[in-house]
Amino acid sequence: MSVEPASSTEKDDAWRARLKVRVVDSTDALPKAWDRLDHGPSPFLRHGFLRALEESGSIDPPSTRPGRRSGWTPAYLLVEDGDDLLGGVAAFLKTHSYGEYIFDFGWANAAMRAGLPYYPKLVIAAPGTPATGRRLLLAPALSAAQREHVIDLLVSAARQLAEAAGASSIHWLFCTAEEQAALADRGFIARASLQFHWHNQGYRTFDDFLARLRSRRRKQLRKERGKAQAQIDGLEWRRGGELDEAELDDLDRWYRTTTDNHGGRAYMRPGFFHRVAALLPDETLVATVRRGGRRIAGALFFQGDRALYGRYWGTDEPLDCLHFETAYYAGIDRCIEHGLTLFEAGAQGEHKLLRGFAPAPTYSAHGFRHPGLADAVAEHCLVEAEEIRARLRELAELGPYHVGDDEP
Repeated sequence: MSVEPASSTEKDDAWRARLKVRVVDSTDALPKAWDRLDHGPSPFLRHGFLRALEESGSIDPPSTRPGRRSGWTPAYLLVEDGDDLLGGVAAFLKTHSYGEYIFDFGWANAAMRAGLPYYPKLVIAAPGTPATGRRLLLAPALSAAQREHVIDLLVSAARQLAEAAGASSIHWLFCTAEEQAALADRGFIARASLQFHWHNQGYRTFDDFLARLRSRRRKQLRKERGKAQAQIDGLEWRRGGELDEAELDDLDRWYRTTTDNHGGRAYMRPGFFHRVAALLPDETLVATVRRGGRRIAGALFFQGDRALYGRYWGTDEPLDCLHFETAYYAGIDRCIEHGLTLFEAGAQGEHKLLRGFAPAPTYSAHGFRHPGLADAVAEHCLVEAEEIRARLRELAELGPYHVGDDEP
């Protein structure tokens, strides 16, 4: 007797029936396949980065004592087919809104004035890191239909986790534009924000890049680089795996000095830089500045296969223009040398516009349990999005690049 082959629908149903969703609370419990999910160019949700956050106490490992809590409690959502990991989300229950860089303090204040508890909330983001990256991590081999189903499972799991924890809301921060659209289709509110990014237009040298700038800006950059370079012995790039304990101690000190001097919060606890250099030895980079034979300044970067991300900078000697040279111009030079197409140098900073960075939209998506708060936030985001679009147009016109008949 012949047996008819199973239809594609039956195969799909059987595949879906096999899938399981589970939640783990530490990097120890993440499957080894976590880093084989599609992270895009960003390293900030890879196992090594998350592990460094956990081991340093920058996020809360399960054994964290109450007095040492960071306010970031991990919950990693996993979709699995037997031993195969098909999707993941790095979620965090938050008791505050610090270290996120897409600000919702106004929403929290409005909720509390209305007698609605805002915390805890569920945040899907890279802690303390305002860099765009994939938040719905998927296995590359999935078909389009399978991707949609795994996304459905991950979103449903996030909602169930938020409900079980009594979270007021879910926030997907610095997701991709594609992810924002997918989340909007699933009932989340899209929010617009902006940063300043540098894009490599196939430059072969730094002078090629300068040639694209308006004459006045080109002269300004040359003057700033010349001033900075005249005051130092030089700048050296070192990978994390090449750095010794003293060099990492310097990086930690510079980070805390800069944070203190600018009234910021040190989201990265002591030990983070040492651990991330060990756990992501190739992706972690430090640009170190020497003067008089001593290390006096440095900046931390992370390099993916297509992008460079600038994170923290600091110095023992605040020399004129040294910040621009170390945190911006050296990064642009590296992108050109290594053929990297994108350089994200951190949050905010319209001063970047004058130094070759262009205004770029960034994306987030938000969901709320209380319908009245959801309606208010949705209305706010519509108005805000129009303001952001207008600001992007304005900033583009004020940019440093010459266009058309502008003076080259």
